[in-house]
Amino acid sequence: MKKYMEEALKEAQIAASEGEVPVGAVIEKEGRIIGRGHNRTEQDSDPTAHAEMIAIRQAAAHVGWARLTGCNMYVTLEPCAMCAGAIVWARIESLHIGAMDPKAGACGSVMNIVENEDLNHRVNVTRGLMEEECSRVLKDFFAERRNAAKEKKANNIIEGID
Repeated sequence: MKKYMEEALKEAQIAASEGEVPVGAVIEKEGRIIGRGHNRTEQDSDPTAHAEMIAIRQAAAHVGWARLTGCNMYVTLEPCAMCAGAIVWARIESLHIGAMDPKAGACGSVMNIVENEDLNHRVNVTRGLMEEECSRVLKDFFAERRNAAKEKKANNIIEGID
């Protein structure tokens, strides 16, 4: 399991290098990665371009069907409601989450779509896989963003631009 989360972390790093919120996801089936993605919402001007959605689209294209039975997803941050719904619709077997998202998570934090007994499919969920590493990528990204904003403001003050 760890090797797949490491691949998801690589995707998160790509997102960070592109100025995107660093979330990465991979989908594995029978020991092979068949889908991978990282956030691209800003680049694509697309609110649905989350890491999970991109990985699901790629995996579905790979298998040639909308159902990803027997597939396992590894994602660095707890999926939102949109992504959790897509995970259920795709019939992904198991979901391995790095860091939880107490503000928007839909796999146990704010709500729990993937394990909702009222739905026709439930996903097996593992939480906290490489949690520290997954959290660190996000914390570092947002700290760097805050520092850049402070520097810009300070430079504007010095130059007389307010």
